[in-house]
Amino acid sequence: MPKNDSGVRLTELLVALSLATDLGFGQPAEHMLRSARIALRIGERLGLSANELATLYDVSILTYVGCPTYGNEAATVFGDDIDFRANALFVNLAGMEGMRFMMGRAVGRQKAVMMMTNGRAMIEMMAAHCSAAGELATRLGLSDDVSAGVQQAYARWDGKGVPSDIEGDALSLAARISHIAEACEVYSRSLGVDDAVAMVKARSGSQFDPSLTATALPHADALLTGIDEDTVDEILDADPVSRGTLTDDQLDAALEAIGDFCDLRCPYFAGHSAGTAALVTTACESLNVPAAEVRVARRAAHVHDVGRFGVPASLWNKPGPLNSREQERMRMHSYYVERIFSRPEPLKRVGLLAATHHERTDGTGYHRGVSGTLLSVPARVLAAADAYHAMTQDRPHRPARTPEDAARELKQGAFDPVAVDAVLSAAGQPTARTRAGGPAGLTAREADVLALLARGLANKAIAKELSISPKTVGNHVERIYTKLGVTNRAAAAMRAMQYGIVDTLHAGAV
Repeated sequence: MPKNDSGVRLTELLVALSLATDLGFGQPAEHMLRSARIALRIGERLGLSANELATLYDVSILTYVGCPTYGNEAATVFGDDIDFRANALFVNLAGMEGMRFMMGRAVGRQKAVMMMTNGRAMIEMMAAHCSAAGELATRLGLSDDVSAGVQQAYARWDGKGVPSDIEGDALSLAARISHIAEACEVYSRSLGVDDAVAMVKARSGSQFDPSLTATALPHADALLTGIDEDTVDEILDADPVSRGTLTDDQLDAALEAIGDFCDLRCPYFAGHSAGTAALVTTACESLNVPAAEVRVARRAAHVHDVGRFGVPASLWNKPGPLNSREQERMRMHSYYVERIFSRPEPLKRVGLLAATHHERTDGTGYHRGVSGTLLSVPARVLAAADAYHAMTQDRPHRPARTPEDAARELKQGAFDPVAVDAVLSAAGQPTARTRAGGPAGLTAREADVLALLARGLANKAIAKELSISPKTVGNHVERIYTKLGVTNRAAAAMRAMQYGIVDTLHAGAV
C-alpha cells in the first residue's frame, strides 16, 4: 500500500453511513443497502448511462442519511423520533393519511400545533435537515447531482412534498428511483411482495413518478428477490465507477465531516466531535504516541458519537435523570459506532477505538466494561477528552461546567491520571506533572522496548525487532526500570499493562 493510501474506499464510507441511517430509521441493518440494490436494478432496466447509474448508486445509499439529524424537533413533537420514523415508512405522508398519522403520534400540546400548520411545518423541518445531508455529500467529495438528489428525500412527483416548488421531471431522477426502491424494501420485507406492489400502485402519480412505476411493477419479483444475500459485498462490487482508495488526508477530512454532521443529532452536541478530536490529538502527541496511532485516535474522536443516531433524541434531550431502561438504551450508542465502522480493516481500527470512549479504568464503563489494563493509551486519552469536552458544554440536565470545574471533576473520575494530565494540558489547564515523554516520562523508543519486554522477549529479540543493538536495549531497560520505579521484568510488564502500551507496536489494541 502506498504511503499515503488510507486503505479505505469512499464507497466503504458510504456503506458505514447507510448503517447509521438504518439505526436512525429503526430499521434492520443494511436496509438502505438493500434499497440501493433495488434502485440499481430499476436503473438498469431503464437503460441508464454509466454516469446516471453512478449518481443513482450514491443517492440511493444516502437518500435518507439526513433524516436522523432532526431528532431534537421530532422528539419534541412525537416523543420517540426513531419509532416515529420506523412507522412513517408505511405512510403516504401527504394529504389526510399523513395528517392522521402525525396527529396520532403527536404528544401533548403538539397536536394543536399540528392542526394549525396542517402538518406542513414538520415535513418542512424534515426536509430542511436533508439540506445538511447535501452539504455532507459535498464535503465527502460527491458530485453536485448526488448532493441535489440527497436533498430531495421528501420531494414528491405531485409537488406536495418539500421543496414544494419541485415536481415531476424537475425532481432528480436518482431521487425518484430511490424513493420507490426504499419504500419497496420496507414493504416487501415486512409485508411481502404483493403488498409492495399494491403500495407502489396506490402512490403512482402522487408520491412516485408513474413512468418509473410502470417500469418497476411488471418486474416486481425480479427486483425484490435476493436483495438480502451478501448485501454489503454485492453493493461494494456494484459501484458503477472505479474509485480508488482515499488518501490519508482525504479520509481524515471525510471522517471529520461525518463527525460534524452527526453532532446535528442534538443542538447541545454542536462542535463536540471536533473539540474532542483536537484534545485527543494534542494529548496523544504529548505522550509520544506513535504518529500512526495518533492519526487513528484523531479519526476515532471525530466519529466516536456516530452511534447516537441509534438512540432516541428524547433521551439525549431529557432534562432529568434517565431510568434504568433509558440508560441501557443510551449506552448502546458506543456499541453502534463499533458496528457502523466494522469494515474494512482501517475503519475497523477506528470503530474499535471509538467504541471505548465510555470505558473507565476501574471497569465500570461501557459497552464492554473492560478495566484499565486492557485499554491502550489512545483509548484512555479518548475517554478523558470526551468527558472533559462534554462537561464544558451545556446539556439538557445541567449547564456547562467551567474549565476549572470540569478539570476537578475529571481528576475525581475513574480515568487514567496520565491521560487526564495530558488532556488537561491540551486544554490549557495547569497540570500536576511535567512530562518529558510518554507515560511515566518514557520516550517513544522506551515505550517500544517496554511493549516488547512485557510480551516476554529477551534483550536480543527486542534488539532484532527494533533494529538496535542488545547493549542499547539494556540501557533502555535500565532507564525504564528507573522511571517506572521497578526492579524486574514482571513488575515492568504490570506497569506496561497499566499504561496500556503492551500493544504499542501493534494495531490491534483498543
